[in-house]
Amino acid sequence: MQRYPKDFLTTQDFSEEQLIEMIDLAIRMKKNKSRYAKALAGKKLAMIFEKSSTRTRVSFEAGMYELGGIAFFLSSRDIQLGRGEPIADTARVLSRYVDGIMIRTFGHDRVEELARHATIPVINGLSDWLHPCQAMADFQTIVEKKGRIRGIRFCYIGDGNNMAHALGLLSTRLGAHFACATPKGYEMDDRIVDMMKENAKVSGSKILLTNDPVEAVKGADVIYTDVWASMGQEEEAEKRLKDFSGFQVNKTLARYADEEYIFMHCLPAHRGEEVSSEVIDGAHSVVWDEAENRLHVQKAILYTLMRK
Repeated sequence: MQRYPKDFLTTQDFSEEQLIEMIDLAIRMKKNKSRYAKALAGKKLAMIFEKSSTRTRVSFEAGMYELGGIAFFLSSRDIQLGRGEPIADTARVLSRYVDGIMIRTFGHDRVEELARHATIPVINGLSDWLHPCQAMADFQTIVEKKGRIRGIRFCYIGDGNNMAHALGLLSTRLGAHFACATPKGYEMDDRIVDMMKENAKVSGSKILLTNDPVEAVKGADVIYTDVWASMGQEEEAEKRLKDFSGFQVNKTLARYADEEYIFMHCLPAHRGEEVSSEVIDGAHSVVWDEAENRLHVQKAILYTLMRK
């Protein structure tokens, strides 16, 4: 078995071969659940939630159960981290109790510090900068629906947020062409764009960054969007509704995509804002398969990092 990094903080830490191997493993696990039923028997996962979630909590907890292990839900209100204990101390203590840590938090620096001081694998369940587990589930779904990743025309419409970052990095790592349309002032982080460009030099991906959603969506095989105001941005919601006018994914916009395009969304979705009901509930939508695949791809990540 090839050597993998200790942690899953960003897909940038993994080679194209390793990422594809985890996606392929997720597909095998989905098809043959019983084969891996005791793969992590006796293993324990601590799940730290400083941001609440439906899909992240249930998919990781169910995933550990299906692999024969157990997961502990740790709200920041329930552990000393929420009372000012240094992240480094939390990492050292949990490393003595469990076999892995998943954290869903705000600043990406918190994820990195936890991993730096933990002697066990740390998985980024979400940070303000990246959402790599979701991106992996998305690309598992693309493999299942399109049969390939390399050469796929991937279009993201909306805020240049942690989801756009994770998708841009993984697209360019795996050879998909990546187009991103954001309103002015909501572009992707320049550091992420620089990493995408470096990835593209190796993978051959083409990158298009624009403020015109029609330009981005032309010929797209995949159309992806996310909420306009993420958790922690509620006070900006009214302003963002105005700023994102014209960036809704609807049938008018989607007609510029490939006839066989698929629509994706990381959920939760706000129908009538970033996406129309006719698209998310329509024939091109694969959002429910995509949501299910959080379970399978995270099982593959857990298995890869924690079976040692």
